Amino acid sequence: MTGGTDGRRVALVHSAAAYVGPALARELAARGHDLVLADPADGLVDELGALGARVEAVDGASNPARVGATDSLVEAAFSRFGRLDSAVASSGQIVVGRFVEDATFEDFERVVEGCMEAPFRFLKSVVPALADHGGGQVLVITSATAARATKGAPLYSMARAGATHLVRNVATEVADRNVQVNAIGTNFMDFPEFRAATGADDPQVRARIEAAVPMRRLGTMEEFAALCAVFLDGTSRFTTGQYLSHAGGW
Repeated sequence: MTGGTDGRRVALVHSAAAYVGPALARELAARGHDLVLADPADGLVDELGALGARVEAVDGASNPARVGATDSLVEAAFSRFGRLDSAVASSGQIVVGRFVEDATFEDFERVVEGCMEAPFRFLKSVVPALADHGGGQVLVITSATAARATKGAPLYSMARAGATHLVRNVATEVADRNVQVNAIGTNFMDFPEFRAATGADDPQVRARIEAAVPMRRLGTMEEFAALCAVFLDGTSRFTTGQYLSHAGGW
């Protein structure tokens, strides 16, 4: 799809209160998008309005694993703007521990729900909608652990790899319908959940973690948002079925 009569595209951002959601919403607004947001952070709608974006906020839809959550966002896009050009979702349930000593079937079920069911439901909703309305761009945020064996998080790595491969398969199905579907996987990102899971709020622990990153630092939400936007803003339409790690060279 191209922009409407006013030249503005419409993007859907799942979970606009946490992780890269707020930064990505700002980036897309600055690039001339109107937005459909799930549960935006306090003050974000006004901030985006000041950037010239029209915003439709949907409460209670931030978890793409919840039945109907993405459907409500897609419906809101077409009801408010009459169109949808791109959609992005992040998800995940971090489960750590070694497989032999620690993993339980309950851990397995939890990680599959958080890391595979959520992308499945998201893609089942947005991909047909875009395909039926002329095309668009879809981005699923997974994890860099999807690309390599990850000591201490085998179940998490497994589930993230499954989601990433689902993206590749879906992209193949709809490439001829002008829908691009890609994935970006992250690790070593500077946000509260990562710091809590790793203990990185302790300066000494953070120093040890950063030493494991080839770039010797954690990634910021702003630089990650700028990378995501390339897959959502309509400027790069000849890439689909791809996975990219955003993890400082890890």
